[in-house]
Amino acid sequence: MNTITRRSFLKSSLALAASASLPTRTWARVIGANDDVRVAVVGFNSQGRGHIASFRGLKGVRLAALCDVDRDVLAREAAQLGKGGSAVATYTDVRKLLENPEIDAISTASPNHWHSLISVWACQAGKDVYVEKPVSHNVWEGRQVVQAARKYKRIVQTGTQCRSNPGVYEGVQFVRSGGLGKARLARGLCYKRRASIGKTEGAQPVPVSVDYNLWTGPAPMGPLRRKNLHYDWHWVWPTGCGDLGNQGIHQMDLGRWALGVDRLSSRVFSVGGRFGYVDDGETPNTQIVFHDFGDVQLVFEVRGLPGSRGIEKMDSYLGASIGVVVHCEKGYLVIPGYANSAAYDLDGKLIRTFEGEGNHFENFIQAVRSRKWEGLNADIEQGHLSSALCHTGNISYRLGKQVAPEEVRDLVQADSDAMEACERAYEHLQANEVDLEAFLPTMGLFLRMDPKTERFVGNAEANRLLRREYRDPFVVPEQV
Repeated sequence: MNTITRRSFLKSSLALAASASLPTRTWARVIGANDDVRVAVVGFNSQGRGHIASFRGLKGVRLAALCDVDRDVLAREAAQLGKGGSAVATYTDVRKLLENPEIDAISTASPNHWHSLISVWACQAGKDVYVEKPVSHNVWEGRQVVQAARKYKRIVQTGTQCRSNPGVYEGVQFVRSGGLGKARLARGLCYKRRASIGKTEGAQPVPVSVDYNLWTGPAPMGPLRRKNLHYDWHWVWPTGCGDLGNQGIHQMDLGRWALGVDRLSSRVFSVGGRFGYVDDGETPNTQIVFHDFGDVQLVFEVRGLPGSRGIEKMDSYLGASIGVVVHCEKGYLVIPGYANSAAYDLDGKLIRTFEGEGNHFENFIQAVRSRKWEGLNADIEQGHLSSALCHTGNISYRLGKQVAPEEVRDLVQADSDAMEACERAYEHLQANEVDLEAFLPTMGLFLRMDPKTERFVGNAEANRLLRREYRDPFVVPEQV
């Protein structure tokens, strides 16, 4: 893992280092210390609006273009920028945007199924990339982005912003330096309310402002079978990864980082279900994923239902609803959100707190100027590994079958930390008055993986889900 000194981590000046030349390409230019970095934002109906605001707030950065397949969304944001005196070029097709030699870098918050292809194309076009989490829709394409970044000498930052916050960084380093003894387990928590997306009958109309062919891109082209095209794509497999890959990727990344593992797990299984309602969603709203790295483990918990029926407040574990708890020999570290962390002894007595927020976008621009990807707080390879842990957990779930809760207990009991998480999940479902005879849990397959090849051992069906069939011409290339 890239070692970041405290001094370099906290450094905030955009003039951190003089820039070196880009790869020898006809469209490339040398970005001088006093030149603006010209950025385009791709996809901004949700998270991307934050990208626009963040880049506009950085000295030495010029927002030069916008791209979105929804013409209404595109016109709205372009008009808003125009009112502020910032005229930008607009595109609906990212391929046309990438042909523009006046763009130095792109930032994308498009739906998950587009992340890797946009990133590979951008690297090939000589652009640097800030790509939202997860960086991929499947394991294989994430590795392709890493290869493209290295081949074309591009700066590619993952949108796991927590890595740029000193309050998180210093807590993680405290654990990794042995401040609490040896770490043994990281527990990721994604307790975030997700209501039903509703049940439709038949195909739904696509908004007239959307180029549905471009929106679908690498995914299979088919009728829209949910009420909302936007955002609810998270909860169907062709385009989304559930809350494990939506919100949970942040905590999966922090858990892996704190454990100090730079590889995929050698063993993984998942259990869960879409409990409490019947709708057009496919991904689980309650899920437990167990990753075994040999000497350390990572348990991840997703809950979309509230703490109990009739309330909206979410459950928590050691004070965190969305966060990470790292259990060590002499205590534990709690990261209860995105910016701060705190260390406790085994009796729960506070030892030390770590506080402070950073600027992930600024870190990206610093690396764009220095041309040193090692200066990124969340380089694409780190983003790939953490995203892939979400994908392999989902693969186990997708290949599983529904069984009685008692059978889940029998299968999981050998892994005590996973068993403990399952028991608390059952209590959570009972508090929501979920009928576990009507909503049986899905017990995923127990899968083994070779972390070096990033392929499962002895399971062809699981290996097929490591990648997808792409829809021409929206194909992630075999040779980037």
